[in-house]
Amino acid sequence: MRKYFYLTLIFVFFLQDLFSQCAMCKAVAADEVEEEGATGINAGILYIMVIPYIILFFIFRKKIIGFLKELRKAKGHSNT
Repeated sequence: MRKYFYLTLIFVFFLQDLFSQCAMCKAVAADEVEEEGATGINAGILYIMVIPYIILFFIFRKKIIGFLKELRKAKGHSNT
């Protein structure tokens, strides 16, 4: 219970910082589009966006692979 309290407290204190980062990413993306045409978001922002997904994949890889195997089995049985 105490862990959730501390986590919530940290989240509340840094809530403004979390939203400001999103605004910064949006501003950088808008500046790049204006300067270079339609290139989109720079590599640094893409790197920051991809890292959490990679970490989650490694944490849940057994469940993901198991789910994909079950999905393939279900498709195989439904075709016959």
